[in-house]
Amino acid sequence: MDHLKALGIKFVMIAAVLLIILTLLFDVPFMDTVWTSLVLTIFAYVLGDFILFRLAPKRLRNIMATIADLIIGFLVIWYMLIALTDANENLAVGAIISAIVIALGEWFFHKYLDRTVFVGKQISKLDEVSGVAKKH
Repeated sequence: MDHLKALGIKFVMIAAVLLIILTLLFDVPFMDTVWTSLVLTIFAYVLGDFILFRLAPKRLRNIMATIADLIIGFLVIWYMLIALTDANENLAVGAIISAIVIALGEWFFHKYLDRTVFVGKQISKLDEVSGVAKKH
């Protein structure tokens, strides 16, 4: 249930950013923005949050996942814009701006994940080797 709530929060954050930037500022059709938000939410949650964030060393977890979300965000947004619209250089700028704003929001979203979703479940092999992991 925690994962569904986290996915919902992530989708709302991404959709809000993309609707403001892509739809209002760059005239991307509403439904194209909604589809892009949905695809990005799934890709970013699985790759950036569920795999990388959870498995990264605790002290590097947030920065690694945020950088991954920035890259994933740009690539997914740009690909979806190419697939759904007549993408041009202006939309590339929109994809870059959107990815940066989403990455800033992801920094705080990862703090939420750390406190509520992945509590006690995110010990990486690097943490075990470096002695960060505590024995119970």
